[in-house]
Amino acid sequence: IRAGRFFVHTPMHFKDRPADAVSFEIDAGLAFGTGQHATTAGCLAALDTLEREGRHFTNIADIGTGTGLLAFAALALWPQARAIATDIDPISIDVTRDNAAINGVALGHGPGELLLSVADGMDDPMLAARAPFDLLIANILAGPLIDLAPAFASATAPGGTIILAGLLDSQAEAVAAAYAAQGCELRDRGAGEWPVLVLERGGS
Repeated sequence: IRAGRFFVHTPMHFKDRPADAVSFEIDAGLAFGTGQHATTAGCLAALDTLEREGRHFTNIADIGTGTGLLAFAALALWPQARAIATDIDPISIDVTRDNAAINGVALGHGPGELLLSVADGMDDPMLAARAPFDLLIANILAGPLIDLAPAFASATAPGGTIILAGLLDSQAEAVAAAYAAQGCELRDRGAGEWPVLVLERGGS
């Protein structure tokens, strides 16, 4: 899958990596988020666009990480950032740990490193300790995205960016409205059947 500057491949396509791409090897295993789904590819493209626009992030959260792919991509774009990836499914965190090793992503608490945690939404002491984030990514489902709007907004720094995906085009208005009620402005609605919403939290 090619999305922006990123190329995501399974092990059998290792030799197909383009020279001009940032490549990640993600096996289509037990966790969601292999890059094969439009939501994942859309998030990669949104991250790519933010970096090309000159945005800079230092404290990143990937909620519902699946395979770890979006957290890996964010660290590739902002290599001095600290990042945390969480998922409600312990298997996903195990898969992310394996994928980090395959792709040379350092695990830990420091700059350029990824912290992993099993968490239900934002209910996690490590997330609480790291907040507020200047970039929060969540590729899950419309219902949880709406339910988590207050928690996501409060965990995002004023002026910070929130990327939301996993919703259908018919659900985008309801999701955007839930975040508007929390003071988050829709910057990019995305397009297609599986749009990716890019929002900015207001305040200073």
